[in-house]
Amino acid sequence: MSETTAAVTAADSPAGPAVRGTGVAESAGTRGRRARIALRGLQIVLTLFFGIASALPKLIGHSSAAEVFDEIGWGSVGMYGIGVLELAGAVALLVPVLQSVAAVALSGLMVGAFVFQLTVFDGENAATPLILIVPLALIAWARRSHNAELLRLVRRGA
Repeated sequence: MSETTAAVTAADSPAGPAVRGTGVAESAGTRGRRARIALRGLQIVLTLFFGIASALPKLIGHSSAAEVFDEIGWGSVGMYGIGVLELAGAVALLVPVLQSVAAVALSGLMVGAFVFQLTVFDGENAATPLILIVPLALIAWARRSHNAELLRLVRRGA
């Protein structure tokens, strides 16, 4: 074989000598690692969305948020309450033992937001909460193994 057509060995590969073979177990492990990284990235994006884009305007009393909650009839108490719930859910998305529960709780808030969008605002922006439920459901399902640990911690503290 010539130099240009010689097979690349594991030591010569760009990934270095740590990459050996092309077995199914290795590709499954790599896929699993990539999936965990992607899921963590999704959690960070949702944390930023719920913490900054959604909760912050409510917590600082931005006029756009105040108008929406006045139209709903909840006023500033409802606005601050929902803002606190969204911020707590955003932070909990990053705490391993709370990730699944936080995703379910935020999904519940999104169901409520969807109902209000349909009933109070005639369906304007009703798709947004539904779109957010999809990644939240994925996180809740993928991180469900942490629920047993959370239950154990709650029982131990009770």
